[in-house]
Amino acid sequence: MLQSLILLMLSPRLFTNPLHNCPELCLCYDSSNLVECRNQNLLSVPHHLPHSTWMLDLRYNNLSRLEPSSFHALWSLRILLLSDNRIELVSPRSFRSLGFLERLDLSNNLLSTLPLDFSRGLVSLRELKVPSNRLLALSYESLQHLESLEKLDVSRNFLVTVEQGAFRGLSRLRHLHLQYNFLNSIRGGYFFMLQNLEFLDLSNNNISSIAVESFTSLHSLRLLSLSENQLNHLKFKTFINLQTPSTHIQVSGNPWVCDCDLQRVFGKISSVRHLHIDDYYNLTCAGPPQLSGAALESVDNQLCVAETATVLVITITVLVTVIAAIVMAERNRKKSQDKNWNEVDGQFETQEK
Repeated sequence: MLQSLILLMLSPRLFTNPLHNCPELCLCYDSSNLVECRNQNLLSVPHHLPHSTWMLDLRYNNLSRLEPSSFHALWSLRILLLSDNRIELVSPRSFRSLGFLERLDLSNNLLSTLPLDFSRGLVSLRELKVPSNRLLALSYESLQHLESLEKLDVSRNFLVTVEQGAFRGLSRLRHLHLQYNFLNSIRGGYFFMLQNLEFLDLSNNNISSIAVESFTSLHSLRLLSLSENQLNHLKFKTFINLQTPSTHIQVSGNPWVCDCDLQRVFGKISSVRHLHIDDYYNLTCAGPPQLSGAALESVDNQLCVAETATVLVITITVLVTVIAAIVMAERNRKKSQDKNWNEVDGQFETQEK
């Protein structure tokens, strides 16, 4: 009897108190303050949710928009799961009452933009997931109030631009996922003030250029992924500015143009104690044509030798040309001088006669 009572107390159970007023099509678990409305073909957020709700699961429904009243008075909410819906619009002030929310999942929806006041009220949010949507840009106004955020995932979108300083209000951010977007360059100021950032994934974009000062403020960075982009060269200063205890860098899958300068850059990076190229032995050359497909590691020792030999040949050729020119000039000078002397001698002989 006692054992059965204990099991009953520990197991999840539906709310039986009418004050809880569990919405139709949802399950309300008293022991965990969980409200589960998953996979019910809901077109809108149910009304009259229990005020004590700690976790709200609305995944796999047909929600298309979030209204200002959608989560009204859910002051206790800590986790809100909205993934795998059809959400196209987040109305202004939709999250204004969620001051204690810590995790928000909007994965796999149809969002093309985040409203300017998206982050207003989300001062306790620690994890924001918005992957696999249709976002085209990120702005500072949309993210500025996320002062507690530690993880931001906006991967697998259509991001072409990130506003300068878009992340500057995220001083506690540790993980930033920007992979599988359409970014074509990294400008200075993108990651300004992210001194606690540990993980930065920029893989699978179209990045072809990186400003030298891009990573200057990332003093805690442990992993930087730049693989599968359009980089063909790097500047050593870009990475020497990473003043971290230890940073692992991934750069495979880029169309590297293998030359002596590239070899020098990777050689310098490998000589810096706190920088580590994890996939150096997987790098292949996209150019020049004679090295296409070759492993950089297998040809790097030949690159500067070949370049040095070429420079040496050119130098010798120029030197020989200069010497030949000097010799020819000297010969012409002597011939001209001899001719002048002969003419003078001829004049003297004529006068004597």
